[in-house]
Amino acid sequence: MGAPDTRDPFFDNAKFLLIVLVALGHSWEQIVSGTHALQAVHTVVYAFHMPAFILLCGYFSQRFTARPDQMRRLLEGVLIPYLLFDTAYAATNSAVRGEPFALTPTEPTYLCWFLVALFLWRLSAPLWRAVRHPVAVAVLVSLAAGTTTMGYDLALPRVLMFLPWFVLGLGLRPQHFALLRTRVARRWAVVALALAGAGAYLFVPAPDEHWLSMDVGYTELGVGPLRYLVVRLALFVLSAVLVAAFLACVPRRRTLFTALGAVTMYPYLLHGLLIRAGEAAGLYPALKDLGPVGQVVLTVSVVAAVFLLSTPPVRWLFRPFVEPRLPRRSVPGPPSAAQDGPDAVLTARRSSRSRPSS
Repeated sequence: MGAPDTRDPFFDNAKFLLIVLVALGHSWEQIVSGTHALQAVHTVVYAFHMPAFILLCGYFSQRFTARPDQMRRLLEGVLIPYLLFDTAYAATNSAVRGEPFALTPTEPTYLCWFLVALFLWRLSAPLWRAVRHPVAVAVLVSLAAGTTTMGYDLALPRVLMFLPWFVLGLGLRPQHFALLRTRVARRWAVVALALAGAGAYLFVPAPDEHWLSMDVGYTELGVGPLRYLVVRLALFVLSAVLVAAFLACVPRRRTLFTALGAVTMYPYLLHGLLIRAGEAAGLYPALKDLGPVGQVVLTVSVVAAVFLLSTPPVRWLFRPFVEPRLPRRSVPGPPSAAQDGPDAVLTARRSSRSRPSS
């Protein structure tokens, strides 16, 4: 008999649902202009899906100490795939959009910014253990970043502005997630998500999407520094409520998609190529002309695509690019922790009753 499966289905369920929302958000961007209900849904999703994703990254980075074996897995699972897919997306943009092809690895292309950010966040994990009140410090760093005029090298605006969610994840424990497992929490979660949707619907087309994508500072947003700081603090609170609401709604038991939550790096890195293919085929204007029907067709197609990109044949085909392997040294080292593979940044092999592995 094999070893019992000790993965907590909750985390795999959460990861899969979040990657579906990421893919939907990128796809809806192609047709969202001029809509109303879809814009509201898009706004609500963007208010919490990346904060939740990043929070889980932090949670499963708690034991990262930059050991040689951990650094190797970080290189194989994050940095090398970043270089490969950044090149692929640069070539795709050149072919589809006519942009000049240029390899600029210090300026991430499209969704590849997340891999750069993840690499830097995880490297910083040991640092936050030495800081008192790390979440408060990270919030101050995030707010200060928005008052600067830094460029997009290494996706630094997003690295710094989303940083509090990673640091918050580093400090969470299983009992914090247990608070969301109650029936009362789920009821309030539905209320919170419904109110957020209603509010977003009333304020369409506001807010500017850059408030939620965290890629520009206050000058680009056209507001003064005081207003910027107040709005950003309010968005932190709103996002925290919605992250908690989302997690409260995630199923705790095994589902049809639980196993796919262990391989989220595949649909994350590949779905953008399908989006660009649809753009090249002129698909999105046709879907937009169909109105709500086109929105439903696109949504269903994207969910199906995420399932497809998570299947074994696709993983077998793209494994050399998503899970590359460096030549191994013959020098013995400490035993590796389970969960440090290319998708380990968001993986939960252990039960939620135990501390997360690195």
